[in-house]
Amino acid sequence: MGKTIAFTSAALNYLPKVRKLCASIRTHHPEWEFVLALADERNPAVDLDRESFDRVIALDDLDIPDRRRWTYFHAIVELATAIKPFALLDLLADADVDRVLYFDPDMVLFSRLDDLLESLDDANLVLTPHLTKPESGIEGIRDNEISALKHGVYNLGFIGVNRTGEGLRFSRWWADRVYDFCIADIPGGLFTDQRWLDLAPAFFDGVGILKSPRFNVATWNLPTRRMEGSVVDGFRVDGEPLGFYHFTGFDSGAHRVMADKYASGSPSVWSLIEWYAEATRLDDQDPVSGLPWRYGSYDDGSRIPLEHRRLYRARPDLQEAYPDPFAVGDRSLKQWMERQAPIEYPEVFGPKKAVG
Repeated sequence: MGKTIAFTSAALNYLPKVRKLCASIRTHHPEWEFVLALADERNPAVDLDRESFDRVIALDDLDIPDRRRWTYFHAIVELATAIKPFALLDLLADADVDRVLYFDPDMVLFSRLDDLLESLDDANLVLTPHLTKPESGIEGIRDNEISALKHGVYNLGFIGVNRTGEGLRFSRWWADRVYDFCIADIPGGLFTDQRWLDLAPAFFDGVGILKSPRFNVATWNLPTRRMEGSVVDGFRVDGEPLGFYHFTGFDSGAHRVMADKYASGSPSVWSLIEWYAEATRLDDQDPVSGLPWRYGSYDDGSRIPLEHRRLYRARPDLQEAYPDPFAVGDRSLKQWMERQAPIEYPEVFGPKKAVG
């Protein structure tokens, strides 16, 4: 039996959460190798060799064509998702590796996942649907079923891939699609890397759909799953041990809002939420949390508005004219965006714009 590798993808400022995911994997699956795919540049202020990860693969280590222009296309969440299939291919290239599992950095494991591994052994890849049971009320349909139709049937906070011919073929296809189309554009039918996986069961053989309620528990499926237990005694979901929980939207407060809407009567859910709140309480005080994302700024340190990224992505002529979009000075993309873009797109470039 070859190695099992678990990996996650994040920028440096998300390291406090990555550490919690890593610690939970070390607790329940110490035999796995854990890798961080770094959607950022290495920073001398952070000694990654002292972290508990087995290794780090930075963006610059990945085989991504025309990397600098491609990186500029993406806001921070888009880039963290866009590098996932490229990191997957890198990890699967090792002949000693049998299978690779991806977990979002805001996940935590609460028990061993041997049943998940057994399912993957019988498949080429495995996915977890956002929902495994129909909603019973109109609000749940709107919030969860329609949301899944917009964002993707399968939650790409988790995916497992076997090092088989079909697993590798899938990984290359996913990387090809994400290379050109990893963008948050729900009206345009895309949500970063996720919508593409709706096609996976039709395009590839041996796609396992994990329907156990203990996998990838999150606010969007709490209405159809019953959680019991506590941090001390352990959590159970529909009678099964909680495998891993997805604390998506925790920092923004969205997680609490949806949990209050759909699990207000569950002491176990709130026990779990309060545990994570305490575990993350000091994250903002960690110096690494305040590190700027390297690709969030031009080379002079000024922030890149999201509109600059979108326009550059949409205009091949700009890409050809400015092959290094992060550069500054005369005849730079930044100068063009500041001087020419407001003339050509006055309705888009106002005084205050979102940054990516």
